[in-house]
Amino acid sequence: MDQHLHTAQQPLRLGTPQEDVFAGPSVESDMIESSLHSIQKFVPTDYASYTQEHYHFAGKKIIIQESIENYGTVVWPGATALCQYLEDHTEELNLEDAKILEIGAGPGLVSIVSSLLGAQVTATDLPDVLGNLQYNISKNTLECTAHLPEVKELVWGEDLDQKFPKSSFYYDYVLASDVVYHHYFLDKLLATMVYLSQPGTVVLWANKFRFSTDYEFLDKFKQAFDTTLLAEHSESSVKLFKGILKWD
Repeated sequence: MDQHLHTAQQPLRLGTPQEDVFAGPSVESDMIESSLHSIQKFVPTDYASYTQEHYHFAGKKIIIQESIENYGTVVWPGATALCQYLEDHTEELNLEDAKILEIGAGPGLVSIVSSLLGAQVTATDLPDVLGNLQYNISKNTLECTAHLPEVKELVWGEDLDQKFPKSSFYYDYVLASDVVYHHYFLDKLLATMVYLSQPGTVVLWANKFRFSTDYEFLDKFKQAFDTTLLAEHSESSVKLFKGILKWD
């Protein structure tokens, strides 16, 4: 089995992610508690759905807490493909100290790998998965990255100019993996990608192509961005694209 493929382990004990966080030394707990401030908790209805999934990137074993109850608490194939690309092209992408925002970070694997590779990372997602996202990021980056990642709420297409004003926020890279599937927010997703792109920003989008709507989104993406296919994995139907916003 490829070392980057994850394997299911035993479920965690019956507790919320936040409860597990505070089992460590008091100093670490204080730091994590601070980073968890104001983050909405993710509390699954079935604690037995928790598993610990193991990945290896950036020379480190990464343990991700996942739950099958929510699309946003599972690592999908596009995420591992994007992580592999980031690891293989770290110097070419100049990731050290790069400012990165991940859209739809889910359980956080891509943001964690980006942080381990030296980037300044902001991981974003919907409110209901932020607690699990923060838990995974804290567990895997605390005291082993140059920059502690930030977790922020981002609802696609909503309040972007208030929460991410262009005058204050600039990103070298906007990352997204498996954010395109059968849902009704694809136009808002594209609008968010466009909004977050400023001169010099590169969008790296990896996705498993499943439905005709995925290709329809790709067509719209190509209309907004100068698009390059960076990698294609036929066995998993994952494609990785680089996009640079077209300027009038």
